[in-house]
Amino acid sequence: MRAVMSRAMPTALLAAVLLMPINADANGYRQKAQPATISGSVMTVTPARDWNKLSVSAGKQTETWTLDGEELNDVTFFAGIEPGKPLVREVSKKRKPLPKFTKETLLVEVPELVEGTYRSAKDIATFAITGSKPDQFLGRDGIRFTFDYVDNDALPRRGEGRAALVNGLLYMAVFAAPRLNYYDRTAADFRALTDSAKLN
Repeated sequence: MRAVMSRAMPTALLAAVLLMPINADANGYRQKAQPATISGSVMTVTPARDWNKLSVSAGKQTETWTLDGEELNDVTFFAGIEPGKPLVREVSKKRKPLPKFTKETLLVEVPELVEGTYRSAKDIATFAITGSKPDQFLGRDGIRFTFDYVDNDALPRRGEGRAALVNGLLYMAVFAAPRLNYYDRTAADFRALTDSAKLN
């Protein structure tokens, strides 16, 4: 590659290109100990280890990170979902409507909102909320919940979410991974990541 570039570019320009700093936002790399803004919002996290951001998002206010690949573990952030909006982008509002976050949605109802979204958006039939309790998230009173489901690949998966309502907006992070091996191996990384979350 460098040889081809050398023949095609003047020496000064080639040196400038090769020494150009890499933009983390462009390549999806999220470096350890470097604060990262989530989806252009006021929410930031400071990862305790390196992560990768997926280039495709599930919605306007979402961002998904992974350690080993989306099928093995992923964390999806929901940064300021407004009332009247679904958690993820709707493919078809008439044929396949998604549940909406509303002004009346309570924190205790957020796990059900996640369940309804997973069932509809991912065509999942088997989904169960396995636990829910009060929790601090973003320095606010929030909720932590866990769930199990079976995806279209027939692989049993486990998930965990943390959420808080701030000024009428929903902020949340949801982690999911195959139940066997990967969930237990990376759940602590999700907890450390969300423990670092804050609002600017």
